[in-house]
Amino acid sequence: MASPITSSTGLGSGLNITDIVTALVKADTSAKQAQITRQTSNNTAMISGIGSLRSALTAFQDAMKALNNKDAPSFNAYAATSANESVVKIKSSNTAVPGSYDIVVDKLATSSKVASQQFAGGASSAITAGKLTISQGGKTYDLDVASGATLQSVRDQINKEMSANGISANIVNEEGGSRLVLSSTTTGAGSDISLSGIPELTIDGTTQMSGTGAGFITAKAQDAELTIDGLKVKSASNTLDSAISGMTLELTGVSPKASGVATGTPTAVTVAADNDGLKKSVQSFVDAYNTLQKAITSLTSTSRDDDDKLVLGPLTNDPTTRSLLGDVRKVLSEVGAGDQLTTLSQLGINTQKDGTLEFNSSKFTSAMNDKKLGPEVQELFTGTDGIFERMNKAIDPYNKTDGSLATRKSNLDKAVSELANQQAALDRRTESLTESLTKKYVALDTALGKMKAQADQITSIFEAINAQAKKS
Repeated sequence: MASPITSSTGLGSGLNITDIVTALVKADTSAKQAQITRQTSNNTAMISGIGSLRSALTAFQDAMKALNNKDAPSFNAYAATSANESVVKIKSSNTAVPGSYDIVVDKLATSSKVASQQFAGGASSAITAGKLTISQGGKTYDLDVASGATLQSVRDQINKEMSANGISANIVNEEGGSRLVLSSTTTGAGSDISLSGIPELTIDGTTQMSGTGAGFITAKAQDAELTIDGLKVKSASNTLDSAISGMTLELTGVSPKASGVATGTPTAVTVAADNDGLKKSVQSFVDAYNTLQKAITSLTSTSRDDDDKLVLGPLTNDPTTRSLLGDVRKVLSEVGAGDQLTTLSQLGINTQKDGTLEFNSSKFTSAMNDKKLGPEVQELFTGTDGIFERMNKAIDPYNKTDGSLATRKSNLDKAVSELANQQAALDRRTESLTESLTKKYVALDTALGKMKAQADQITSIFEAINAQAKKS
């Protein structure tokens, strides 16, 4: 900064040097300062606007992702219910057919659990080196047991090398010694585990253990057995996705039996149209889109301040934002690849003047009840080349990590840095110019002071001469 002036008023001239210098410096730098201030304000607003836009786009894409969750799918035309979920749970897809079924679960599918012979030495018992072969369901896996191995190190080796195959091991310390116990995530008859190759670890998974010997612990692995409306069904898994078309059954327990009755009590399973669920899913999409649209409107709209001056939004007239909005709206009007249901308007969804979507529930209900379009709603939104896929394709070029909005933000950040450099340069010029002009005006004031002193001296001489003349 310029050196401070001791007195703002010149002693020789009586002029306010500070005000004069300030006015001259301002006249020289004000145009550039106004330019930097204006550009900095515009850049800051645009950076903030782009950040807000990207956040709104991400929130919209996250909402679509949630509606397209495969583990909890939305837009299901049918809802399935089970009268007893402790026996069977049920999910339905859009290929289901409304109806009801009686299900009796006689057996659940189980996995193999086997134990080695008993080792009196516990987990530190020595194990013979060699090749240990683990067999299950016609597949074999070889493990090389090194010299100096113990029951515990073999357990760790099995867990390390066999976890990807769903086989794990542990050590159970019982009365009299310890056993190596192996279990599997694979269920169904014929999936029993057997070990061979090392004598003390040999296990026949189809033979029950007895005394200190090896074998299966409780029972061999078995298939699930159930009846659906009296028809017998077997499954190696407790999850059946093809027993009933369009439905997935998850067996959770054996059907209870009433006293004196040989068969289990049937569990009623029903499938019915889920228009309310569909409506909720569609409304969720409409709400998510409207939230995005309102966010964009707030960033691009104009308003008037208290002085009736026009105030522009941070992205008003921004070409990238206009292009994005056009691409997104285009998806809403495109015709899908469905059979009967191809447009959102068929579901009562239409674009309003402000760009938001209106959801006409009466038209939606008519489409579900009269035109039976329910099974096609999911395909319209989440199917191949559906609305979600096309919407993401429209948004990604703008919102992805290296998309156009990220590029805009990077360029604006560079502009901010350049403006900061310009401001620093202007500050240096202001300081230099202030110091230079101050020195000049101080020097001028000093010269004027000397001239005034000389003038006063001359005046005094003439006054003395005049006074002398009057006396003589």
